[in-house]
Amino acid sequence: MVTQRIANPFIPVRFWTWPPKLLIIKMIDKEIIKFALDTRNYGSIKKYSHFSKLKNSLCGDEIKIYLIIEKNKILKFKYQVNACLYCQASISLLSRLSKNKQLKSVKDFLNRANILFVKKTEFKNWNKFEKIFNKKNNARKECLLLPLKTMFKALNN
Repeated sequence: MVTQRIANPFIPVRFWTWPPKLLIIKMIDKEIIKFALDTRNYGSIKKYSHFSKLKNSLCGDEIKIYLIIEKNKILKFKYQVNACLYCQASISLLSRLSKNKQLKSVKDFLNRANILFVKKTEFKNWNKFEKIFNKKNNARKECLLLPLKTMFKALNN
């Protein structure tokens, strides 16, 4: 049963609840939403050993990364982000997976992560990135790589 539209009778009924929920679900992968909602490492560190801030000039996404590194190991990782869902998913996943890792392992992954958009490769302990770094999300490649570029900058300062 269709109810009467009060505001504008000239808008077709099929557009009254636009966009349909089915369309939104198909546009954004559930894994990306799941990773983006995990904000356990969100925040800042007052006494950090490494810091970096980057902004994507195309869309305005902005990321700040705070790290505490001792004996070539990442002990604490916090971030602040003002960005899209894809960028939030990427930084959340990066923060979880890089904690308690050796710097060499993290830098190796950061240098070769771009390959994941082209083909699947075996990155030991980093395989969760294959769920979001794939051909399907190639249009949002810059958003997904911004956290990795920010981390790379932080580690090289």
